[in-house]
Amino acid sequence: MFSKLFSTKKRKQEKTAGSAALSHGIDPEMNYCPLCGDEYRVAGKRCAACDVELISGAEKLAQVQKVKQLVAGRSMELTADDELVNLRKGMLNDMKQLQSLLAGERIPAVLVSDDSSCGKGCCGTEMYLQVRKNDTEPALAVLAKDFMETTSLSSHDLTHVDAVFVQEAESNVCPACGCQFSSKGQMNCPECGLCFG
Repeated sequence: MFSKLFSTKKRKQEKTAGSAALSHGIDPEMNYCPLCGDEYRVAGKRCAACDVELISGAEKLAQVQKVKQLVAGRSMELTADDELVNLRKGMLNDMKQLQSLLAGERIPAVLVSDDSSCGKGCCGTEMYLQVRKNDTEPALAVLAKDFMETTSLSSHDLTHVDAVFVQEAESNVCPACGCQFSSKGQMNCPECGLCFG
């Protein structure tokens, strides 16, 4: 009788854990990349794209639930005592979109006017997007994730993005594709066609 009661309770716990995993799209029987979130069979040990060690579905689910608890406990009200930091500066419409994106993740943000505009209305209105100092890290993570998704740069190699074309140099590296090529009479990348002229 006791073993039957115990096994019924254990099945209920497993069913609850399984439904929580499914609600977050996480399969406890799979492995996941902690950076890009790609899913791998249990035999996989490293992410092919990020070259980092994979975590189990159970670990990923625990991380998701921990973040969910932190978000649920975060107050959406900013007070006069909150220390605010500038997160981004830009045009009013752009900053409103970012503010709305952060609000969706329960991170309160305010828009503050930039006093350096000419005041004649011809320069446009630039605003600062501000968040609580202790919300800076999660806010930056949300904005970085949105940037990667909206620009599709998450699947691109950005290791050569800082490369500069120097016409007098023997060879150059294309900042777009990473191709190394001779600079003599060459104003386009021979691999991707990026124009440097």
